[in-house]
Amino acid sequence: MILAQLQIRGEDDAGDSCVADNGFCPSWIADNWERYQDPFLEHLALTLISVAIGFVIAFGLALVAHRRRWLIPPITQITGILYTLPSVALFFLLLPLTGRGKTTAVIALVAYTLLIIFRNVITGLEGVPAEARDAGRGMGLTPRQLLWRVELPLALPAIMAGLRIAVTTTVGLTALVFLAGAGGLGEEIFNDMQFRSNVVVAGGLCVLLAVVLDLLVLAAQKLITPWTRKVAT
Repeated sequence: MILAQLQIRGEDDAGDSCVADNGFCPSWIADNWERYQDPFLEHLALTLISVAIGFVIAFGLALVAHRRRWLIPPITQITGILYTLPSVALFFLLLPLTGRGKTTAVIALVAYTLLIIFRNVITGLEGVPAEARDAGRGMGLTPRQLLWRVELPLALPAIMAGLRIAVTTTVGLTALVFLAGAGGLGEEIFNDMQFRSNVVVAGGLCVLLAVVLDLLVLAAQKLITPWTRKVAT
């Protein structure tokens, strides 16, 4: 532990005194910034991989359920059960099956994205105006063409809103994957929770990552749905 090591050494300069007193030490942060680089990249990779896999699965399930309406309740119930499982408990339930490491972390994180994305895709598709569908059919579009050319474009705002929620939620949950031996910023936080500077930097990077990813998804949403800006204006 950082704090214990410095207390044992008994060093007396200003920087070490700040650390020994468990203060907020800008000089220590500047000198030890590189220690957070690998955990940050691990955190980012786990978040993006998990959200991407979860989006593909939930999006596919939503498209199938959109055509076969009877599938919506059971899929919602199953993904809802997965979403309500305590994250720590889910990690430990998976450990005997998948072992310690990133595989266990990704499986758990993917499970938590399914309900959010599935429900938003369904909500977006159900919110498409009936007159838009009628106009598409009047133009001779097949059901597949109607889905990809009319329904999905109009459902994009709701889909992207679900993606934003899934991304920010996953960033927070990824802070716990160190329990499965997958690293990330959570490992840095819990390695020395008594050292204020360490917690501030590692926790701050988690918050910053969530904010940046949310803004990027929002920017992508505005880019691919220019008509929403015109409507707002």
